[in-house]
Amino acid sequence: MEKENKAGAARNEKAVSCLYPKPNAVFRLICFPWAGSGSIYFAKWGEKMNDSLEVHSIRLAGRESRFEEPFASDMCQIVGEIVCVLLPVLQDKPFAFFGHSMGASIAFMTALHLKEKHKLEPMHLFVSSATPPHSKARHRIPEDKEVSDEHLRSFILTFGGTPVDLINDEEFSQQYLPRLMADARILRDYTFNAPSEALLSCDLTCFVGSEDVAEDIEAWKDVISGRFHIYVRPGNHFYLMETSNETFIMNYITKCLEISMLA
Repeated sequence: MEKENKAGAARNEKAVSCLYPKPNAVFRLICFPWAGSGSIYFAKWGEKMNDSLEVHSIRLAGRESRFEEPFASDMCQIVGEIVCVLLPVLQDKPFAFFGHSMGASIAFMTALHLKEKHKLEPMHLFVSSATPPHSKARHRIPEDKEVSDEHLRSFILTFGGTPVDLINDEEFSQQYLPRLMADARILRDYTFNAPSEALLSCDLTCFVGSEDVAEDIEAWKDVISGRFHIYVRPGNHFYLMETSNETFIMNYITKCLEISMLA
């Protein structure tokens, strides 16, 4: 049993990053990264955010300290693992989810799984730059044979968020492009039917860039029975990397959760 506990703790440490533990925090914010990304960007939010929030960032297989692990094969595998490692983290404090792009879909599916299987639900679901999973406006992702490295580089440039010199750097490409391809396959094969009724009872807030590629944002309201809000910020798909937008999001999340607790 002790060996199992140690193995579970090690797996939890690898799959969920918390760079700035706050034992006295009132809430936990779980962040889900975009396709091809690791945990670092959102894990650093822990230093910037109010002391009432402890930030945890999801780290998928095949990146950072999990570099030698094989990539996940589908959305079910990702969600199953995340739920397993998050359960010990979510038991004692209210929590919320924030997901950007692909991370929004993973956050939503994780919230759904937690509710259906464990009767746990986030206080609030924050989604960023993401077309709803059931929307017909979702972008078609081509098959592997249709995609070259040049296509991928062009795709990354279109979405923004990655400096051009990095995209053209061979070493960076060798590490980043396989992760992006693995995540693209998961998104390509992931389907979700339009719900006939609300699936989650929490509130949901959407953030999107004014020049974003995400579409049909209003359709996110189909999945929840709680309050629904949309905020458009200046910028492209990676608008949140602008300091003013990042600050807006962090302040909004903090205020939102604090007001929810008072209510």
